[in-house]
Amino acid sequence: MLEVKALSAWYGMHKALDDVSLNVQRGEVVTVLGANGAGKSTLLKALAGLIPVSAEAQINLNGRSVCSLRDFERVEAGVALVPEGRGIFGELTVRENLFMGAYPKRARVGETENLERILSLFPRLSERLSQTARTMSGGEQQMVAIGRALMSSPEVLLLDEPSLGLSPLMVSELFKTLARVCETGVTILMVEQNAKRSLKLSDRGYLIEQGRIVGTGAAQDLLNDESVKKAYLGG
Repeated sequence: MLEVKALSAWYGMHKALDDVSLNVQRGEVVTVLGANGAGKSTLLKALAGLIPVSAEAQINLNGRSVCSLRDFERVEAGVALVPEGRGIFGELTVRENLFMGAYPKRARVGETENLERILSLFPRLSERLSQTARTMSGGEQQMVAIGRALMSSPEVLLLDEPSLGLSPLMVSELFKTLARVCETGVTILMVEQNAKRSLKLSDRGYLIEQGRIVGTGAAQDLLNDESVKKAYLGG
């Protein structure tokens, strides 16, 4: 499905990612755990085509290299990013935000069915379609951001800190919805500060430190690993 090899990236002279390799199989949910500044968000931006990567890097989606594709071309290929901070269009309505996600050719044929599916996942949005997005709560805005990404009919959904800044109640609601998204067969690669909740949702996880992958394993094994608990899970 998604295969990454020898991925390095820089911010100026700072090497933010160093020879990263990982894979995500179709239908899996995979979480990347790491401290602030470890390179988690940089990894998702690199996969989405938002920052340049090393010449030797390989990023393959369904066996096809996407390294030479620009960011909007990667969306067309099936990569959708929900960025940290949501990145919604605040002055547009919920409906307009959602249909912005249906811009790729791959999404236009089934956009009506996609919208119905997304509104069934996020019933609250069906009540707010005409509401200006900036007037919504943080949790509702996150629903819009995820719904907009799903409107592109992605092969793989990249989630960058989806629960950041949300109330505990909204975090719980968000993860319940993400579980329903998983049931639709969408493949997810996620960076999330709430490590316990994200691992409980995931099939596998990767550990990243200073831009390098330092460990990987089944999500349940990572949840039970004492060293992982101490470093990442507050235990």
